[in-house]
Amino acid sequence: MPAPARNTYSQADRAKAESYKARDYPENVDPAIERLVRNMMSGFADKWTVVILDTLWDGGTLRFSELARQVTGISQKMLTQTLKRMERDGLVIRELHPSVPPKVEYSLSPLGLTLGAAFCNVWVWALENHEAVAAARVEFDGDRD
Repeated sequence: MPAPARNTYSQADRAKAESYKARDYPENVDPAIERLVRNMMSGFADKWTVVILDTLWDGGTLRFSELARQVTGISQKMLTQTLKRMERDGLVIRELHPSVPPKVEYSLSPLGLTLGAAFCNVWVWALENHEAVAAARVEFDGDRD
């Protein structure tokens, strides 16, 4: 299905797009808050944060090694860095159990659960629109040949 011409959307297209919005973007946002939000969004939308968020959403509390197995393709260093950033942002709870060897478990915080719920809408959008995206990519790539 070819992509619609620029700015020629039907009412049904607009209604579908509006259905993905949970809230309207606030007007007159303080520039300092806008910078913070953009910084947060760039961190949340990176390659690994979303995958880890989804894995913890589905798996609940997981040990580091379980996360490493379930998040295919991530290095130990990148998993550690991403979990630390997510913990710093309040998205993940890291629980250290004193034992030999030490046992560390990760779970989503209440704040992380709210972000997980927000990303569910992105998954729904992707599932509903993957064919259109694939077709647009084929058309774009064909135009480049």
